Amino acid sequence: MAENLIQRLEVAVSRLESFSRSSQPQAAALDAASASSEPSIVAFDDLITEYVDKVSSAAEKIGGQVNDITKVLREAFSAQKALLAKIKQTQKPDAGGMAEFLRPVNEKLTEATKMTEGRRSDFFNHLRSVAESLSALAWIAYAGKNCGMSMPIAHVEECWQSAEFYNNKVLVEFKNKDSSHVEWAKALKELYVPGLRDYVKNHYPLGPVWSTTGVTVSAPSNASKPGAPAAPNPPPASLASSASSSSSSSSRPTQGMSAVFQEISSKPVTAGLKKVTDDMKTKNRTDRAGFVSTGEKEARKSVPSAAKVGPPKFELVMGRKWVVENQIGVKDLLIDDCDPRQTVYIFACKDSVLQIKGKVNNITVDKCTKMGVDVVAAFEIVNCSGVEVQCQGAAPTISIDNTAGCTLYLSKDSIESSITTSKASEVNVMVPANDPDADLAEHAMPYQYIHTYQDGHFVTTPVAHSGG
Repeated sequence: MAENLIQRLEVAVSRLESFSRSSQPQAAALDAASASSEPSIVAFDDLITEYVDKVSSAAEKIGGQVNDITKVLREAFSAQKALLAKIKQTQKPDAGGMAEFLRPVNEKLTEATKMTEGRRSDFFNHLRSVAESLSALAWIAYAGKNCGMSMPIAHVEECWQSAEFYNNKVLVEFKNKDSSHVEWAKALKELYVPGLRDYVKNHYPLGPVWSTTGVTVSAPSNASKPGAPAAPNPPPASLASSASSSSSSSSRPTQGMSAVFQEISSKPVTAGLKKVTDDMKTKNRTDRAGFVSTGEKEARKSVPSAAKVGPPKFELVMGRKWVVENQIGVKDLLIDDCDPRQTVYIFACKDSVLQIKGKVNNITVDKCTKMGVDVVAAFEIVNCSGVEVQCQGAAPTISIDNTAGCTLYLSKDSIESSITTSKASEVNVMVPANDPDADLAEHAMPYQYIHTYQDGHFVTTPVAHSGG
């Protein structure tokens, strides 16, 4: 009787186990289906239909790089939709698990950022607008007050403010040239403010709600195995909390350094060192001079490294764009055959002076050092050091970005110019005085600011700088 009873119990248990295994895929499919019908997921679908489609439609009219990076934008939002559905079935991950969970969105952010690198394209501001704005999707990583990032709504707004600097440049540049670009820039802004901001406000004001009984996500297992290939870098601070990234990074090098010290201690201190003979000592070497003349020093300073400097260029490309590149120590560069439809791009020039006689559409000075430019048009200065620009005529807009040391000489015609600065220091503007015989008046543009919290928001005031 006992043996029969045991056999019957074993048969019953095996049937229950097989039934449980067969029902798990169905349960998972039901969970996925129910997650996709959640109000928050349906609302995100509406966000994509209403706003992302609008940006894509405008990008298709423009084509080229703008359309390419807009496709990356769409893929990033689609990846976030998949993550929102996955959250309903996933337990809250740790720091390493959060980086792995966010990988699909982080890959799109990395892809967009790579499109902005290299030589500056004509649509750089479009590309940078998207790359900067995609960091807003990191609101999904918010894990509480001590996670190292702002609350979801504030995070979306802050990221868009960073992207809006470049988006506004698109609006200004194409305001009277091409309505498709203006439509694209406005649609991009609406996608984040109010689009994504209002979505987060209505559905996830305190961050995502993770499952308590779902699956777990952890970092790749090969990261902890000695000798295994290194795991990919964690997402940037915008896609994971700074606290989690610091804790995960501090735990990795410990084993490596221990191995290094262990290897050092296992060998003699002088192992591998070569003996220095008398003829190798500096005081006994005959192939070295004891001094360097002033002429040699000046020659070393003035002659650039051939390995770092590309070939100089000074040419008109396709009848539309003047390219001035890698001009070193040339003081008499001149462009006198100008057309209002042309642009001028000045790149990697040093200790040179360029005079532009006539009006062009736009001038960009990029990665130049100690460069002087004489212009009669709107212009932009980026990644430069020690640049002087003299405006002979009206210049409606002047933009200075990531530049240290810039002096602007404005004429009476350009005194009403709009000057925009970002990450710029030591910017001085010289303006003509009322007395034509008087010297130019120098004004230092502020690059230090004081932020005070008043009446529920921060008030920013510049620190005054005195002119010389």
